[in-house]
Amino acid sequence: MSHPMAKIHRMFEHIELIGTITFSEVPTEAFLAVGMRNYWDGYFAGRAAPLGLAPAEVVHAVFYNFADGEVARHIPWVWSKVTPQEAIEIRERGSAAALRQRIGELAGSPGLARLADLATRAALSAPTEGRPLYAGLKALAVPAEPVARLWHAATLLREHRGDGHNALLVAHGIGGAEAHVLLALTFGQKAHEFGRLHHLPREQVAAVVDGLRGRGLVDAGGGFTEAGRELRQRIEDRTDELAAPAYDVLSPDELDELIAGLEPINAALSLP
Repeated sequence: MSHPMAKIHRMFEHIELIGTITFSEVPTEAFLAVGMRNYWDGYFAGRAAPLGLAPAEVVHAVFYNFADGEVARHIPWVWSKVTPQEAIEIRERGSAAALRQRIGELAGSPGLARLADLATRAALSAPTEGRPLYAGLKALAVPAEPVARLWHAATLLREHRGDGHNALLVAHGIGGAEAHVLLALTFGQKAHEFGRLHHLPREQVAAVVDGLRGRGLVDAGGGFTEAGRELRQRIEDRTDELAAPAYDVLSPDELDELIAGLEPINAALSLP
């Protein structure tokens, strides 16, 4: 069943907000409580846990968009403090607690279980070929509690989309650091000021920007060229298309129900 791409993209906006609750304060504190040294230890332990005791080189390849050596500062050190299974459990508990906290009374609403069920049906129906992180998550047990189940489904759908996005970046010759430069420009930021790039040596970031400039994707001022903007949009549109099969299991009415039901949750999560 083919759904309109506008609805597929709206689902991406919903699942992104729900899934990234994982990277908020409550789950981070849960990881710090078991010996993690900082936010990034908890990030890599929780997100990489479905891959098992994979070496840093494998995690780097699957995550795709981190600078060389960044993963190795955390993997395998984090496994001296927790096992992958323990990390999975800490992440789930912390994420569900954070989601309950942020959405308030919506967490106990009668319709939440229905939304979790619809999202889970979609999340478990997608193909795993070429999607290693999604496949690892799909092998995990589905939480019984509705809020945790909704978070788990959103995380599955998010990583399914992300695996597809990474494949497209590879196909277009966009490396991990280059992808972050393009994302920074999308947000109107300078590359050296952006999240996963700001800690890198300025000359290293400048070299990445120069490489994109040489390809005609970045202009002399460090912003998008028209070709760069078009490439970025083409990759995003195709990412939505590759994410769409996850929703084929839902009827048009069910997808509309899911989107509508997630709107107030989206609104609550969007509040400062």
